[in-house]
Amino acid sequence: MGASDVIVIGAGVIGLSAAIAAQARGLSVTVLDREGPAAGASAGNAGAFAFTDILPMASPGIMSKAPKWLLDPLGPLSVPPAYAFNIAPWMFRFWRACSPRRVKASTDAQVALMTLSRSELEPFLTRTGTMPMLRKEGNLQVYEGKAEFQASLPGWELRAEHAIEFRHLDAAAMGEIQPGLSPRFTRGTFTPGWYSISDPKLYVLALADHFRAMGGSIQRAQVKALRQIGVQVVIATDSETWRAGQVVVCAGAFSHEITTTLGDRIPLETERGYNTTLPHSAFDLRTQITFGGHGFVVTRLSSGIRVGGAVELGGLKLPPNFRRAEAMLKKAKAFLPGLDDRNGTQWFGFRPSLPDSLPAIGRARAAPRVVYAFGHGHLGLTQSTGTARLVADLLTDQLLPVDISPFSPQRFR
Repeated sequence: MGASDVIVIGAGVIGLSAAIAAQARGLSVTVLDREGPAAGASAGNAGAFAFTDILPMASPGIMSKAPKWLLDPLGPLSVPPAYAFNIAPWMFRFWRACSPRRVKASTDAQVALMTLSRSELEPFLTRTGTMPMLRKEGNLQVYEGKAEFQASLPGWELRAEHAIEFRHLDAAAMGEIQPGLSPRFTRGTFTPGWYSISDPKLYVLALADHFRAMGGSIQRAQVKALRQIGVQVVIATDSETWRAGQVVVCAGAFSHEITTTLGDRIPLETERGYNTTLPHSAFDLRTQITFGGHGFVVTRLSSGIRVGGAVELGGLKLPPNFRRAEAMLKKAKAFLPGLDDRNGTQWFGFRPSLPDSLPAIGRARAAPRVVYAFGHGHLGLTQSTGTARLVADLLTDQLLPVDISPFSPQRFR
């Protein structure tokens, strides 16, 4: 095929946001995706812009809980026995990333990317005509008893150091924000700066429409390999060969299959996510609720009430275990006694995750005309606009607004 200035691989929220940002710099852009826009985790997430979620999953706190969680095949964090050997090297890197020094470095990097993403969000939504989809309803994190609440306080103290607004609540105050909680939840924390989108799939499809309206092209193709030859990048797909002046890899959980063709072996793993979306009438939900001790959230979307979350480190090939979705829904029914758990639609998808909880953003080691932007875990939507800004700056050789060395794709060598 003829050459574009830029080819973006991946039509999820990261890929399309990056494509639009590059397009706004005057570059001709084509997007390639194996299935089309919003086919993966960008469609099935909880719809949150979780700017206050600055603490990496890799942390001492998670390591103290992990042994108990891993013993429960339906718990917040699980590894299918059939995948235990495969995940062992990633888990070792994850364990190393839990040291206090590395957690501080990861948190500082997350704060920088979150701050950039938040500052870029509303201008991006305005430019793409999607501002009406933004909601500012906050998030309510709930705790079962004094011990669980006190265990959360160091994390909130760290957020306070970064000027993140929140307020701790007793049961009565929680009931004013969100009626209908089980009395087992005695304390909570409300973060008003936690935004959401009315529906993540419709948002990404709207981005695709905007991109096309501005002259962009989206084509279905499964990318097999990349090769830089002089000032062009050659893209081999399952059907034909494409060429571009620069390429951006935003293929989510499949990205590492592409990067290895350039010699970059990046330890990307898959957080397999599950959810159930119930009808609007299922519950009078007024804010997103996080049940942190159980690893899932309940979110109000334009398409219904979504119950989902948890982490299953199981790769790309094992069949889905929808008992995980059923377990979360059963808990949601217990935690929100008025919830009508009937007539739900289940979903399963892949979140791309790196062991230190930071994405890979930067140039390929052996192919400087290839930019990587993937591995955001459960923060892809949240960090999409900040990542898009960084990608556009890299493509146009502009001064970057934040230090991207913590996100270096080569940091795991």
